Amino acid sequence: MVRYYEEKTTFNFAWEQVALAFWQKYPNPHSNHVLTEDTVQREVRDGKLYSKRLLSKTNRVPKWGERFYNAKSVKIVEESVCDPREQMLVTYTRNIAFTKIMSVTEKVVYCSSKDTPGSTVAHRSAWIDSQVFGFSRAISAFGLERFKKNCSKMSTGFNWVLHTLFPNPAHQDLHLLHPATKAQKIKEAARTASDHMKAQAEHIYQVYSVKN
Repeated sequence: MVRYYEEKTTFNFAWEQVALAFWQKYPNPHSNHVLTEDTVQREVRDGKLYSKRLLSKTNRVPKWGERFYNAKSVKIVEESVCDPREQMLVTYTRNIAFTKIMSVTEKVVYCSSKDTPGSTVAHRSAWIDSQVFGFSRAISAFGLERFKKNCSKMSTGFNWVLHTLFPNPAHQDLHLLHPATKAQKIKEAARTASDHMKAQAEHIYQVYSVKN
């Protein structure tokens, strides 16, 4: 049985700021479950930035779930399209291992708020499914509840990153840039964030290993 979940989160930052900060979400104090991040594809086509990243995250499960799998981490594929002209960033993520046990597919659309100028709305949708005979309902329900809790952590962590990068949003002039320039700046931010994440990945992994 597929479980569906959606929510909307408003960030009090301009879309350009959110798009730049997206590539620097990790590491942050609220998302230490993210172990590594590697960019496997990135290119600008028709003014849009297309990216594909591979992330590794911790994968703790309750005792009853260890009978199905007990891997300490799980690989996640994240694909995204960033369109500075339309001010829209769309991301798609999915796990690529243990999909028969539990698959989680997520879509997030970041766009400028129509109700609150200068803010950005993130519309998140998720589909959680399990194909384990006799346990699919229980596993899907567990996955849904864990996803809801993680959404809160993700939003808190992203807000922390935004406030760190843009302590004074009123002085940011990214909205005045030409769309092509925006795309280049976002690409540069993505490349810088990727290098930073790789430098931090080993430290995070070591900390996680010590705790476990």
